[in-house]
Amino acid sequence: MKTDEKHGLTVKLKTGKKKKSGYAKLKLKVFFQTMGMIVLAFCIIYTLYRRFWFGRVGDWIVAFLQNVFHLDYMDARNIYQYGMRENLTLIIFIAVMFCFLLLFWFSLSWFTRYFNEIDAGLDKLVSGENKEISLSAEMAPMEQKLNVLRQTLERRELEARLAEERKNNLVMYLAHDIRTPLTSVIGYLSLLEEAPDMPVEQKAKYVHITLEKANRLERLINEFFEITRYNIQQIVLEKEKIDLYYMLLQMVEEFYPLLAQKGNQAVLHSDENVAVYGDPVKLARVFNNILKNAVAYSYNNTRIHIYVEELLTGGVRIKFQNQGRTIPKEKLASVFDKFYRMDEARTSDTGGAGLGLAIAKEIVTLHGGEIYAESEKERVVFVVELPQE
Repeated sequence: MKTDEKHGLTVKLKTGKKKKSGYAKLKLKVFFQTMGMIVLAFCIIYTLYRRFWFGRVGDWIVAFLQNVFHLDYMDARNIYQYGMRENLTLIIFIAVMFCFLLLFWFSLSWFTRYFNEIDAGLDKLVSGENKEISLSAEMAPMEQKLNVLRQTLERRELEARLAEERKNNLVMYLAHDIRTPLTSVIGYLSLLEEAPDMPVEQKAKYVHITLEKANRLERLINEFFEITRYNIQQIVLEKEKIDLYYMLLQMVEEFYPLLAQKGNQAVLHSDENVAVYGDPVKLARVFNNILKNAVAYSYNNTRIHIYVEELLTGGVRIKFQNQGRTIPKEKLASVFDKFYRMDEARTSDTGGAGLGLAIAKEIVTLHGGEIYAESEKERVVFVVELPQE
């Protein structure tokens, strides 16, 4: 049995043991009803036989043979005697079966009631009614599954609506943010064009400001492309053996200019012989996104520690620890959602598209690993666990 914590569902996995049926009540009811119809059919035929067959039915048949086929009484009686009385057991059996089938036909309306109930429950799911689905007591397992499915659909619909709302808000914010640097770029370029005799120092200042605004505009446009790529791409892994120590060391060196701007340092704590089996490009993106997030939200003049340790289970755990504002517990699970941004104030320095950690989680999950966050006492830790093979 496996529990899906995200959706609160319990899923039964197939094992070597035979799965026990959950419709015992329905099975017993169908069995006893079928047996009851057989007994009732036998009782009806037996009663008809005892009340009407002796004397009456025999005389009717003999008279019918005399009148229709113009036979004398003894010939008609002999035909009845040898043709019907000798095969009486077979005739009674056929009559019982006919009576049973007739009763069974009428009982089908009772059995199809269960399908009508299931059909009504499915109609509620299709129509999106937020109502509890109720079935007969014999259909309790089906009722439970339909209600779990209803809750799952409602939860997914809510998650999709929230994700779409975040995306729409993000696009609106980015569009607003794009307008600001674009206006500045146009403004400074207009000044440069209108005043060709502008002093060199002032011209250099305006060119520098324009370049900064243009770079900001480029980053915002790249975020738009990132959103589009994330929505349409399918991540395919190309695995190989990776020197994890060298990958992280190279990344720390690449981040040096960005770290130096805030007076931060990245310190790697790892054995030089640690390796994992995975897609080097995709895992580099995971570590890059986490480290970029750590740099963005770290306090100035602090250290970012990267710890790498081999697990007894055969995997590798990588921790990215930085000093920064504590993330509330209720928001720790949301940091891996699409379009979620921890900085609600949306400052220009830290306001990304909210896709980095979501993409990181997807890549780690495809590798069969796990990623999660911890935060307390102005300390933030992102943990990645990967299998070595």
